[in-house]
Formats: sequence, C-alpha cells, structure tokens
Amino acid sequence: MAISTESREECALKQKPLRDKIEGYLKKEKEMLELMKKDSAGVEYKKLLLCEEMIYVATLYININNISVQIIEAKNNDALNDARKTIYKAIIYLEEIVSNIVDCPYADLEPRLARISNTPLEKRFYIVKKLGLVIELLADAFGDNSKWKWTFVEIRGRFTVVAKNLLDMKQAAKVMNDPRDPDYDNTVLYVRLVRKMIDDSATEYRDKYELNTRRLDDIRVAINYLIALRRIAMILGDKEESEEIKKKAAVWKEKMEADAKSGASK
Repeated sequence: MAISTESREECALKQKPLRDKIEGYLKKEKEMLELMKKDSAGVEYKKLLLCEEMIYVATLYININNISVQIIEAKNNDALNDARKTIYKAIIYLEEIVSNIVDCPYADLEPRLARISNTPLEKRFYIVKKLGLVIELLADAFGDNSKWKWTFVEIRGRFTVVAKNLLDMKQAAKVMNDPRDPDYDNTVLYVRLVRKMIDDSATEYRDKYELNTRRLDDIRVAINYLIALRRIAMILGDKEESEEIKKKAAVWKEKMEADAKSGASK
C-alpha cells in the first residue's frame, strides 16, 4: 500500500514531541552515568531512578509505533527495537543493584538490599508493575508471529529475577503473617506476583527448549527457576507446594539427562 506524503508528514509531526522527550531523557541518562563515575554515593538509588526513566522512554518508543500504525497503518520496527533495547537497559540497572542470579543466596542478597533500604516496598512493587506492563505492551506491539518471540522468554526471565531479588523474601514471610502490618497488602500481592512470574518463566524456558532450541542450557535455566520457586515455598512454610515443585524439577532433570544421553540437544 502506497503511503502518501501527507500521511508521512502528519506521522512525523505527531511523533516529534515524543522523539524530543526521548532525546532529553537519554541526554539526562548520559549525564547521570558520568556523575556516577565521579561520585558513587547513593549509586543504587540513582540506578533505580534511571530504571524508571528507561521504562518511560520505552513507552515513548511504543507510542511512536502506535502513531505509525494509526496514521500509515504500518509498524515502526525501528521504534519497537529501540523500545526493546531500552527495556533491557532498565532491567540491567536493576540487575546491577540486586544481581541477575535467579536463586541468589540470601547472604549475598542481603547487603545489596541494604543499599536500597530507604526505598519502600510499595515503591519497589510499583517499579516492578510498570516494567512488567511495558514488556507486555511491547510484546503485543511486535505481535505473536514476531521474530523476537523467543527473545521475550529471556526478557521476561531476566525481569522475573530482578523482581524477585528486589523483595526481601524473609521479611515478606514475616509481614504475611501479620495483617496489621502496613505493608501487608502490597507484600501479599508482590509475593503472589513473583511466584507466578517464576513459574511462568520456568514454563517458558521449558517450551523454548522443546519447541525451538533443544539447547540443554534452556531446560537447565527452567529447572533453576523451579529451584528458586521451591525456595520461596519453603521460606513461606508451604510444604505441600515445596514437595510438588521438587517432584516437577526432578522430572525435568530426568528429561534433560535423558536428552543429553540420546544426543537430542544441540
């Protein structure tokens, strides 16, 4: 379908304010990174701020694509790819704060969480919800048949890890036993969300292995998510759930080992 010059000009005109905002935020990000090199005080809080700003920038890129779809009835793949890269940056900022290890030992996580102790649980939960929303908005914009379909397994998986690690699970277990605690509602919702995200990521990596890559690394990652999920169940005193996850992980491990012996993996 031929696109008229007028439509292209209208599209560019409506996109310009968004592009100007993006340019401003990226300039601000660069300046803050330079400042952080010179002064490391409060660097974790600055990275939390940068994460939020990159989430917003990603929404601007998605809106640029929406304008293209609305006016010229065509996706703006450059904007979508820029949104994808920006989401990665947001996730990386969080990884640098709380690590990218799905089953990170609490002894390793505790000092990291201490550095952002002044950030309330409600705020952390808010950041997680915003980042999760923009990831799904981008996935929807790309569509089900996108070449990036399996890439979103990694994006969601990495997001799941930081969402989990931003939460002090031992403290959460205490709060969940005290409905009078002011953080009770948010903690219950946050823990519920994290457990679902971990379970979903385990399933997605298993599917990626079965339907796409046949790489043992993928099913191994899936098993690691199950191990992390079981650890949460144990912390929360959910013995029945813990045993079910243990059995599931054992079945997946047997499958992985059988495939390795048969040479089914790449």
